[in-house]
Amino acid sequence: MMLKFLLWLILLVISWPLALLALIAYPIVWLVLLPFKLLGIVVAGVFELLRAILHFPARLLSGGPSRAL
Repeated sequence: MMLKFLLWLILLVISWPLALLALIAYPIVWLVLLPFKLLGIVVAGVFELLRAILHFPARLLSGGPSRAL
């Protein structure tokens, strides 16, 4: 977070109109990319569910995870 701020300050010194454009465009780009991030979370969850379903018979046959105390 601090690195982003320092890079923005450097951009502000070099080109203030571009820095202001970046300041305005960043939240818009974040909102546009938000559905793709949520889709990534959902796809990862589906793959984890499929992996659990495929490994379930092997876990039953092997006795499940060992619980050493």
